[in-house]
This record gives sequence, structure tokens and C-alpha cells, in this order.
Amino acid sequence: MAGQFIEKHTKAANATELLGIIRKAINDRMRLVIDYAPGLRTIEPHALGISADGSYLLRAYQTKGPSSSKEETGWKLFRLDKFNSLAVAEVDRFGISRPGYRKDDSAMPSGIIAQL
Repeated sequence: MAGQFIEKHTKAANATELLGIIRKAINDRMRLVIDYAPGLRTIEPHALGISADGSYLLRAYQTKGPSSSKEETGWKLFRLDKFNSLAVAEVDRFGISRPGYRKDDSAMPSGIIAQL
């Protein structure tokens, strides 16, 4: 996979960079590989927003990798502060939205930053 690798960031400037990368991945329909417990996951990002408590969230369809729910594929909601790393698969794009996707995600009542 050719891609850009971004380590986990905690500084505001780095968080801004991370949000920009995810927003671009959504707009350009690029798959992401994230290190998110319990391991590496391949996801198709659909919506980036803010929860009621102010946390940044990413709604994505997971296509590969482990999951604490034991469901390796399907819709997942990720907290950005729990990412260990992120890689953008710049040459690996996805097409239309996955079945079951709903715009204006109710898990993001404090605002949608980007969505398909």
C-alpha cells in the first residue's frame, strides 16, 4: 500500500492536521488503515464529526482487521483520541457509500465536519 503514515498526535496543531487528512480521505473516498485496539483495521471513512461531549468521531465501514466486538466487517464508530496511527491508502479508493449509511449521524450532535 502506498500511503501517508501519520503517528498519533496530541498537540492541537497535529490534531488539526489529522482532521484535515481524514476530511480529505472522506472527500476523495480513500481507504484508511488505522491502528485502533485490538489491531490494524482497514476502513472506508464516511463521516467525521463531534460527539455531545466534544470528542472527535469517525463513522466508517470496516472491511478488514480485528475488532473488540468480534465483528471484523461492518459499521463502526471510532474516537480519534484512541487512534495509535493512521495510514492513507492514496491509491486504494472506494466507490459508492456502503448500504446502511445515514447522513447527519446522530452520534455527532455537536457538528459534522465532513461526510459523504
